[in-house]
Amino acid sequence: MIAKAGWVLYEVFMEKKFDINKEGYSVRCLYYCGKEPKAVTDIVIATYGFGGNKENHATKKFAERMISKYKHFGVITFDWPCHGEDARNRMILSEFLEYYQMVIDHARNDLGAERIYAYGTSLGGYITLLYLQEKGDPFTKIALRVPALHMFENFDSRITDDERKTLSKGKDITRGFTRKIKLSQDFLDELKAHDVSDKDYLDYADDMLIIAGSKDEYTSALDIEKFCDDNVIEYEVVENADHPFTDRKLMDYAISKIIEWFGNEE
Repeated sequence: MIAKAGWVLYEVFMEKKFDINKEGYSVRCLYYCGKEPKAVTDIVIATYGFGGNKENHATKKFAERMISKYKHFGVITFDWPCHGEDARNRMILSEFLEYYQMVIDHARNDLGAERIYAYGTSLGGYITLLYLQEKGDPFTKIALRVPALHMFENFDSRITDDERKTLSKGKDITRGFTRKIKLSQDFLDELKAHDVSDKDYLDYADDMLIIAGSKDEYTSALDIEKFCDDNVIEYEVVENADHPFTDRKLMDYAISKIIEWFGNEE
């Protein structure tokens, strides 16, 4: 591993941190590409689940394998509001969409991407589906792994009685792992008002792949199957996979399917 001019060089790819500073926001990003950044024509925007951050291992593994196979691909990931190194401390749903939009604009306008792809996991899948409803489709292809179709229910079902009392008083409760994230009643109300599970995605179906885990404890494979059947979306249920795909072989399989899905655009 070698550091040079802001880049970190690995055997087959490079990574670089950068910020997008715009409209009072500062989006902390991480960009992966091959050793010839100017050769990149296609960029995947990879988003992760609640409580994660841009430097998660699964995204890095995906980027390494994507770039190893397709030298003209790059991968951008970024910290959601209140996640990772982000400076904000209160989640507002619209700001998730603003961050997404700024990264899309940067990929297209500053990095010169000819085609942009979306790879969303869990919360990232939910936000990607919400983005399609709210802003349209800028993506050549979309791949979602265990998308959180019922984001509100995922939070609400795990709130204790004491926490509900706290929320009812206008105070926040916390969730998360390495970084504690404030969860407010306002944010929960936003999630409830922006359900994606019952929306129509037929216009995007031809360019979308969804991968589910048969042992997902947050969004059941049956729910994902129904969503995909209703919208004629290609999907695959991976047997014995849980929500985070903790089995390395199953994660490798999911990544290979997504790389194949994106690469077949050629």
